[in-house]
Amino acid sequence: MIRVLDKLLLFIYSLAIGAAAVIAFSAGVYWFPEEWLNNLVHNLYSGDMRWLQLTVVSVAAVVFLISLRFFYVSLRRSNASAPSIDQRTEFGDIRISLETVENLALKAAARQRGVKDLKARIRIGETGIEVSLRAIADGESSIPTLTEDIQRAVKTHVEEITGIPVANVSVYVANIIQTANFKSRVE
Repeated sequence: MIRVLDKLLLFIYSLAIGAAAVIAFSAGVYWFPEEWLNNLVHNLYSGDMRWLQLTVVSVAAVVFLISLRFFYVSLRRSNASAPSIDQRTEFGDIRISLETVENLALKAAARQRGVKDLKARIRIGETGIEVSLRAIADGESSIPTLTEDIQRAVKTHVEEITGIPVANVSVYVANIIQTANFKSRVE
């Protein structure tokens, strides 16, 4: 929720700063008549146009508060670390990043013949790790056999290396490798 609020504040802040930049640029290149600017400043200070004073003060206060918020966010330390799987052993805590598990799954799947261009996504489920693989097959091997081999290899490899149970391995075969068509020329 706070991220959404920060994005909204950044949007409003960008609009305000952009509008101020356009006004400053326009005044700098004399697009506003000097008399008009003098009247605006005079009305702002004389108190004849109370609504103008309130508007300028309100907008300035909001932009200042947003600036303070962004200053705070930029200096604050982030407690969020990379997503990981935490385990406790008799010797202490172990943290294995999801990126590590993803690379282990990709390594195991890449060893299988007939598969190219792999992508993996790891989720932590109730019963263990859930691995989702997206692959491109060579089109020469049986896809059911290939996917079963990939599932078995990934499950075994990840469980063996990390010691974390793999709940399921889903494989999505997105396409097959397109072979280059060579036209033979008869002369």
